[in-house]
Amino acid sequence: MVTAAHSVLVVDDDDDVRFLVAATLRGAGHDVSEASSGAAAIESVRAQSPDLVTLDLGLPDMDGTSVCRAIRQFSDAYIIMVTGRTDEMDRLLGLDLGADDYINKPFSPQELRARSAALLRRPRTPRHAGDPTGTAGRSAAAVPPADAQPEVIDAGHGLVVVPDRGLALLNSVPLPLTPVEVQILAVLAREPGRRWDRRDLVKAVWTDDFGESHFLLDVHIGNVRRKLRKLGGRREWIRSVEGVAYQLGVD
Repeated sequence: MVTAAHSVLVVDDDDDVRFLVAATLRGAGHDVSEASSGAAAIESVRAQSPDLVTLDLGLPDMDGTSVCRAIRQFSDAYIIMVTGRTDEMDRLLGLDLGADDYINKPFSPQELRARSAALLRRPRTPRHAGDPTGTAGRSAAAVPPADAQPEVIDAGHGLVVVPDRGLALLNSVPLPLTPVEVQILAVLAREPGRRWDRRDLVKAVWTDDFGESHFLLDVHIGNVRRKLRKLGGRREWIRSVEGVAYQLGVD
C-alpha cells in the first residue's frame, strides 16, 4: 500500500545498502534523496528540510552520532539510526542525542517500511528558538491545521502533554523530548497510576506490529526520566513496577 509522500534523506556510505534503503522508501511513495557522508547529510538536511532521515552510524568522515547531534541543532526531522554494531551503548547514545528509532543491519524492507511509516504518522513540533513560525524542518502536510483542537493532558503537578503538537511542559517549561518520547509520556499521562506492562506500552506507542523491542522502550523511558528530573527535581515521575511495568506517579 502506497502511503502519502514525505521527503526522506538516506545517509549511508555503502552504495548497496543506500540503494536498498532508497528503493524501499521510494517504493512506499516517498520523495527520496541520498548522501554518502556526514557533511553531505548535514548540508542536505539544511537545504531540503526532509521529514525523515535514515542515518548510518559508520560514515567515512563523521560518526553518525555526531551527524545526529548536528542535525538536531536546527531540524526536527525524524531520525532512524541504521547500525551494524552490536554494542547497545551505540544505540543508547544515538537515541539520547535525539534519534527517534534505530534499525540493525541486516534488516528487511518490510521492517524499514513499518518503522518509517510509524514515525511519519506522528505530528512534529519544532523545538528551536529560531523558528517562530513553527514550520522548521517540516513539510506542509505535517503541520496540523490552525483550527484543530489538540488533546491536552493534565497529569497534575505541573505536567501537561499535548501529543497532537508533540509537546510536553513541566511547570510551563517545554521539555526537550523527541516525538516518540512525547507519545510515551502521553500514553502514561492519560491514565496516571496505571501499571503498564512493557508489552502493552509498546503496542500503545508503536501501533504497528513489527516486533518493537523492549530495549528501545527502556532507552526512551530513561531519557524521559532524565529530562523530567532535570526540570522537576528528585520527583520520581515514571516508576518501574517489579521490573516488568511502568506507571506515571502523580502522588
